[in-house]
Amino acid sequence: MARDDRIMDIKAILKAQANNDYAEFMARLLPGIDKERFVGVKTPELRTLAKEIAAGKYPGIDPDKFMDELPHELFEENQIHGFMISGMKDFDAAIDRLEKFLPHIDNWATCDQTSPKIFRKNKERLLPYVLDWIRSDHVYTVRFAIGMLMQHYLKEDYLPEYIRIVCDIRSDEYYINMERAWYLATALAFRWEDALPYVKSGAIDEWTRRRAIQKAIESFRVSSEHKEILRGLR
Repeated sequence: MARDDRIMDIKAILKAQANNDYAEFMARLLPGIDKERFVGVKTPELRTLAKEIAAGKYPGIDPDKFMDELPHELFEENQIHGFMISGMKDFDAAIDRLEKFLPHIDNWATCDQTSPKIFRKNKERLLPYVLDWIRSDHVYTVRFAIGMLMQHYLKEDYLPEYIRIVCDIRSDEYYINMERAWYLATALAFRWEDALPYVKSGAIDEWTRRRAIQKAIESFRVSSEHKEILRGLR
């Protein structure tokens, strides 16, 4: 759909692109969110909208005012907010916006798709925030922190203690433990010698251990030899 400069409201923009079938599909993927909060706009369109709104291409829509108005009503508004933060080019500004936004993230999709590009160039400055977020009482703040450790601190800027920090988390929350499993499976791909003891020793809860092993076995990044070892640990 072509952009209409006369539209002054983000909800109006979203509703103009609404797709009921896709809204129902997303509601099934995110069962904890009220179905009425889905409009049904796909991710590529939301990314485009986020870039255009951030660039001021919609007269009457103030990007800063939009990001100040928390919590948002619609799932898609949260997605746009996350994508706007992801595109910010100033580290301090991105951190400020992110810390205000994280407590309002209420689903895995917004959590996982919010990923500021500026963090790649500021890993040393980012790390203290990540280690603080991982101690949060908020489910998706913890999940976000684990995701940042997985994305930025497993290949480069890695220390073995990061695996221990993730494995030491104790939670009954599905979306935290599933992210822990993803993290450990990825660590088995890139840091085999450091990660293997955690799935051999029972240092993590059985639910997360089994899912980490399964994900690693399914991963194309784990060697056939290592997969055979993991099969013996199930």
